[in-house]
Amino acid sequence: PSQDDITQDLSVIGWAKNYLKVRYEKRGNVYLALLHRIDRPVSGVIMLAKTSKAAARLSKQFQEGKIKKEYIAVTERIPPSPSGRLIHYLKKIPGRNIMRAYLKEIPHSQEAILDYEVWKLIGKRALLKIIPHTGRQHQIRVQLASIGCPICGDVKYGKTNFLPDLSILLCCYRLTFEHPILKMDMCIQSQVQYNCLLNKLKQ
Repeated sequence: PSQDDITQDLSVIGWAKNYLKVRYEKRGNVYLALLHRIDRPVSGVIMLAKTSKAAARLSKQFQEGKIKKEYIAVTERIPPSPSGRLIHYLKKIPGRNIMRAYLKEIPHSQEAILDYEVWKLIGKRALLKIIPHTGRQHQIRVQLASIGCPICGDVKYGKTNFLPDLSILLCCYRLTFEHPILKMDMCIQSQVQYNCLLNKLKQ
């Protein structure tokens, strides 16, 4: 998990705090801010801030849409168009950690927007590049499932099979942002390449 939850499994932020405490011989509590989360079965880049100043500045970039997030995913089916924009209104099912997508706004729903592009065809499956323009819970997963293209391994939102490691073939591939102190353009890219995702299908 990105952060501590009821499972009490070691989280990304918990692991990072332990690392900083040992690496820099820090005493007491270690400050660390989680700037964005990825779902537990998702791989890829995650952003943490070591100071409150950096956290505030990066949070502002997220709020203003200045941080570009790029994902790659392998879907069980090929989208109807080689590229496109998906616009839905998402609402959480009460009492369940599941979102539903609607084509029209309904009470208590939130607009979700993403762009996708087919990078490669793999038989009846497709490798997609995805750029979300909003940051809703399970957004990419539920939006792709709503057009009949669930992500491989995502049994929560599609008729697909579990992968051996219970992951799904969705990766936060790249983050592009301005360094909060140096004011330089930065691009952090995951080492997970699409063939790593495809290899999971063969296990």
